[in-house]
Amino acid sequence: MKDDIWARNEIESPCVKICVIHSDAKICVGCYRTLSEIGAWSSITAPERRRIMDELPSRAASLVKRRGGRAARLGRGED
Repeated sequence: MKDDIWARNEIESPCVKICVIHSDAKICVGCYRTLSEIGAWSSITAPERRRIMDELPSRAASLVKRRGGRAARLGRGED
């Protein structure tokens, strides 16, 4: 007997549960999707999701990371 009650047909997603939108690039710093892509994810076709997921690694370069954090912004830690 096969127990299908727990079987789920999940939608493939690049989400890594680090959901923060970069203020300049306007993409999620965790998965690199735009807000509109995230919002529409469950309603777009599987081929379109795959196309977007193929583009995501190239988007990582568009994020400019701050160096030094809060201490650097406040001028601390400089000798």
